[in-house]
Amino acid sequence: MAAWILLSGGPAWGGGSGLNVVVVVNQNSSNSVALGNYYRELRGVPPQNVFRISWAGGNTDWSQSAFETTLRAPLASFLAGARLTNQVDFLVLSMDIPYRVTNSTTIDSTTSALFYGFKNNSTPPPGAPASCSLPPASSNAYAGTEGAFRSIAPGSLGYTNLLATMITSSNLPLAQQIVYQGALSDGTFPTQTVFLAKSTDYDRNIRFPLFDDAVFDARVRGGYAIQRTNANSIFALGHLLGFQSGSYSYGVVNASFAPGALADNLTSYGGLLFQYSAGQLNILSLLGAGAAGTYGTVDEPCAYLEKFPSPRIYFYQARGFSLAECYYLGITNPYQGLVMGDPLAAPFARPATGAWLNLTEDAVLTGNVPIQVEFSSGGDASRPIQQMDLFVDGLWNRTLTNLPPGRSNVLTVTLNGHTMNYLVPLNASLASVAGGLAALLNTAANTNATKVLAFAIGDRLELQSFDRARPAGATTLAVTSTQGSGSLLCTFLGASRTVFLESPAWGWRSFSLTGQPANNHYAQLVITKTNGTQILVGVTNTSGLTLHQMALALVDQINTNAALQEPDGLVAEDLQTNLVSTSPQVEFTLRARAAGWDAARIQADLNASAALSPSPSAVVTLAENLRDLRPRNHLYVSAGLTQFPLGFNLDTSPLADGYHELAVVAYEGSHVRTQTRISRRVRVQNRPLSASFSLLSGASNTFIHVPLQFSIVANTNNIANIELFSTGGLLTNLTGQSSALFTIAGSRLGPGLHPFYAIVTAATGWRYQTETRWIRLVSPPFGEAPFPIALTLPPVTLSWPATAGRTYEILSAPDLGQAFQVRDSRTPTNSPATWTETAPLDDRRIYRVRTAN
Repeated sequence: MAAWILLSGGPAWGGGSGLNVVVVVNQNSSNSVALGNYYRELRGVPPQNVFRISWAGGNTDWSQSAFETTLRAPLASFLAGARLTNQVDFLVLSMDIPYRVTNSTTIDSTTSALFYGFKNNSTPPPGAPASCSLPPASSNAYAGTEGAFRSIAPGSLGYTNLLATMITSSNLPLAQQIVYQGALSDGTFPTQTVFLAKSTDYDRNIRFPLFDDAVFDARVRGGYAIQRTNANSIFALGHLLGFQSGSYSYGVVNASFAPGALADNLTSYGGLLFQYSAGQLNILSLLGAGAAGTYGTVDEPCAYLEKFPSPRIYFYQARGFSLAECYYLGITNPYQGLVMGDPLAAPFARPATGAWLNLTEDAVLTGNVPIQVEFSSGGDASRPIQQMDLFVDGLWNRTLTNLPPGRSNVLTVTLNGHTMNYLVPLNASLASVAGGLAALLNTAANTNATKVLAFAIGDRLELQSFDRARPAGATTLAVTSTQGSGSLLCTFLGASRTVFLESPAWGWRSFSLTGQPANNHYAQLVITKTNGTQILVGVTNTSGLTLHQMALALVDQINTNAALQEPDGLVAEDLQTNLVSTSPQVEFTLRARAAGWDAARIQADLNASAALSPSPSAVVTLAENLRDLRPRNHLYVSAGLTQFPLGFNLDTSPLADGYHELAVVAYEGSHVRTQTRISRRVRVQNRPLSASFSLLSGASNTFIHVPLQFSIVANTNNIANIELFSTGGLLTNLTGQSSALFTIAGSRLGPGLHPFYAIVTAATGWRYQTETRWIRLVSPPFGEAPFPIALTLPPVTLSWPATAGRTYEILSAPDLGQAFQVRDSRTPTNSPATWTETAPLDDRRIYRVRTAN
């Protein structure tokens, strides 16, 4: 591209906190390295948190032993050696890394093997493949807990249990788009709707009984829209925040997702990204349509709900959990499933604000330095500040403070006018407070008075009213948090709403018939509506009907009965033949036509000839999903301070002299633990050792094929070691010399923004860390944005920001009506590039600079 004089502009930089992420790149793939660098830059991942593997075996499968020796074991050693085991919770696999781990009997996903270890298949049902088993060892202890990941041990790998995701696509730009879709979403609080689709694909729509629970909880919490639909595809649903379906395949051409959207499809081979999948929906298509995250299985899982994301992932997202947390909280047995997307994407996370009170940028620090910071949640007691950690140069240094729930604080709950007080005990946690409060609310005396049950889930309590005589809107709730006899009020209780919410769920009940029908055998259903009206529908086998044909006729009788089509009636649906049963068996569901607990009081009595066994065999209501039908509310426990000033001392003597970045990270006092980060660049000066750090070849933008050359010169001859660092850690070193000249091939690091700094160690053990030079390595582009040119005179001199190693042509013309002529060329080794006019100026001249490669 060419640039005209007088064009001007500046770069816009963005990024987020990635202190808890390790990025794995395959050094044998330039795309993997480039994507990893892009993610690191966009998410602010410390450069030392990049882990390089060397794999040339393809991007689909690797053996369990190859996975272990190439990735798992070296990664564990890397985390321990880099002192990251107390810091890293998330892992990103950067494309061109296999997504399936195989042995002679089992295929796991690479992300699950990093999450909780490789899980072998167990004994499957008769006649089914081994992958159709549900190994007890594959149960995920983190699932459904709404807990802080660090406090729960989900697997067998100890400190290498990681919330692992993969980011990949058919090409680098599409993979980079996935990263952008996630990072763009943070804190945006999108208002689009999540659709939970019950398709007509009965083999794959099996998650629909779970829809109501997720819809209900999202409505109780508020600020997040989930809607059920009978759509068979995503077509014509509009701009979505999420889509969960069960279908063999469907088109996504017209699909559109908001940043941060989660979307997946329950089918067998959605996770076979680059392999034959029998025409089933490839989850890459959902990412290509704009979803930030997705999930698919990499081997035949069979129809186990436990192997697929629960609809509750959307409620977890509404709470503020990140993408990776949502998926691993939402899948009970994820061993065959591949989690994809930016693990940090959190559109509903609400960070606090923070400030340094006495530390300025580039401050010089000596000895023991008192530092003051302050964080605020804006007075919001649902997300107070609980913990603060100090990081130095991207590495966890220590926890500055961590306020547990305050001993002897008093949490007061008033339900339907009945007041109960909970005294916070010593050494309490958020989960133990929630559990203790639930136990108090559930005592016989209290439930007799309130007609409310409490269920503790992590730091949350779900409240359900079982008072049939009291409407949800008349079931009242009030909470307060007081200091009590404690030294500080730092335990808080919040309620989603002041009155309970009526259920949006339809009541339903599953029925089955088992046996071999003969002529004159019958099956009938006696239905008693809520107004007492009884309706009898039935079918008699007069013509050699099969059991399925008899059930189909019964379903038709139900769905064509005029009285049952009224709002207080019911519908029969989801008729299926149970192929696993040793005897002929059919199953169907009766569902109330109106939502809510009252509508579910309709009664049904299925009976049949003696040869046909009905189940249930007694009169029942349509309340099999009773927990989804009761009016509901939520309580949330949190700990910390809404305004939290903190002073601490930083002993700079263990630090190398020179330049450092200090960061204080504050954590929300709930299990969501949203982070707020403030940073300062400082210079430590305790000893006389120093060194100069110069870039001799290269510039702030440099072609990747141009070698970079650095000069480091210490101010003393008594030097033991000089080390050069960049992305991934140590690049090279020189011992026993007071100066060093290092030449680095840019291709080793790959395209992207890279930091370079040196650490000089004297024979005395003193160390000096130089300032950091940031260099963007770029590949020769197909096109480039315009860049500004500055002109000074006399003499006429042009200057422009240049990429080292790129050739620029200088052109001029007397006026815009005449052709520009090439006057000269320059291939700068640093930036800015300059060119001086040597010809005399007759009148006026217009100049232009363009790239020539």
